[in-house]
Amino acid sequence: MMGPKQEAQEALFYEFSLEEHVPQNHLLRSIDRFVDLSSIRAHLTDFYSHTGRPSVDPELLIRMLLVGYCFGIRSERRLCEEVHLNLAYRWFCRLDLADRIPDHSTFSKNRHGRFRESELLRHVFETTVARCMEEGLVGGQGFAVDASLISADVQKQNSSNPDDWAARDADPQDAPRAVREYLSTLDDEAFGGASEVTPKFTAHADPASQWTAARKGPAFFAYSTNYLIDTDHAIIVDVDASRSIRQAEVGAMRKMIYRTEERFGLKPDWVAADTAYGSADNLMWLTLKRQILPFIPIFDNSKRKDGTWSRSDFTWDEDNDRYICPEGKELRHTRRNYSDPARRETKAGRRQYSSLKLECQVCPSKAKCCPNTATRSVSREKYEIVRDFARQCTASEFNPTAQKRRKKVEMLFAHLKRILGLGRLRLRGPCGVQDEFTLAATAQNLRKLAKLKPLVSTTG
Repeated sequence: MMGPKQEAQEALFYEFSLEEHVPQNHLLRSIDRFVDLSSIRAHLTDFYSHTGRPSVDPELLIRMLLVGYCFGIRSERRLCEEVHLNLAYRWFCRLDLADRIPDHSTFSKNRHGRFRESELLRHVFETTVARCMEEGLVGGQGFAVDASLISADVQKQNSSNPDDWAARDADPQDAPRAVREYLSTLDDEAFGGASEVTPKFTAHADPASQWTAARKGPAFFAYSTNYLIDTDHAIIVDVDASRSIRQAEVGAMRKMIYRTEERFGLKPDWVAADTAYGSADNLMWLTLKRQILPFIPIFDNSKRKDGTWSRSDFTWDEDNDRYICPEGKELRHTRRNYSDPARRETKAGRRQYSSLKLECQVCPSKAKCCPNTATRSVSREKYEIVRDFARQCTASEFNPTAQKRRKKVEMLFAHLKRILGLGRLRLRGPCGVQDEFTLAATAQNLRKLAKLKPLVSTTG
């Protein structure tokens, strides 16, 4: 028999509990245990007026943003709609059925104001990292670092040559917020001061973004999100935004290592990275200044492909500042004796070590060494001793383990783009980009906590 037609009837009284309608295995239940926002009111006290109309609860705004980034809801308009309709979202945001949802403009007002001035999003991220440490998910012995390109919210059609764009007379007060942020970061190593090379194009709407073709395809405007992770459980211990060039990404790595030690007292024994971080200056900074073992492959163009001896076939004699060839002959930088040792130093960072012509002409192995030249020369970088140390690290038995753990940071980038939907930025300017990257990293750490520390059901 067909049942009666369902008719909507208004009841005089309702007994409804959000707690009972949110499934026990819902992701937000696991995440909620690790979200501690009890300190944000004290953190924001100096940024609120003591008079006037009461504001929207900042904890509510942060919880809504966490919902958006955990579930890939990028639009704040849509986020307000989803929180209004979804019971689990309301439960996580501590909203009852009758509570009103803040307007989407409230997020922009607070983000450009007190949230940014107080660095609240950084505070929330660091609180999450501290919780990961309390749960025993951060070992602190080995870190990995990498950067990933994220498309900026600009178009090629709205760009021009930097000289043409810079020549335009514009009132800074009338300039867009992203342009003002770019002008304030011209000397910042992560943006304007990262490189002296002038970019080919500058985006008018977001001049801090970088025109790049690093993906071996059509060029586009992008930023780089830089992750420093603990390799035990792939917890993001720091995140930073930079321009999409190698110098800026290396500078971001140094900044994150400094900040992690300052905020959490974490100093790794070793760091794993790819060849973009293998410059001599960076290796010197890691090994000599920070005493960190670098498991970083280096650029090495000394290997010859014509079958003749490469630089690795020559033995370096540090005490006598010379190379020894396989036949036992020496190659020197200079054979003159100066009264002033400073005159022996070259102005450039690279030295050239050469053999004697008389010795090379009668050498039985000349065909294997220098068949097309009268003498053999070997170049040596200024900090080649540091590069040699890095080669020893990458040739050690632990290097395969370090490189395997380094892959975890690349998996986080894949998760960031595919699951959280951060393949293209929504905000513009260095500050807006940093806000997006910080919130996304916070969401990834919370999801990691929920996965590794699952909620144990008490029912049954």
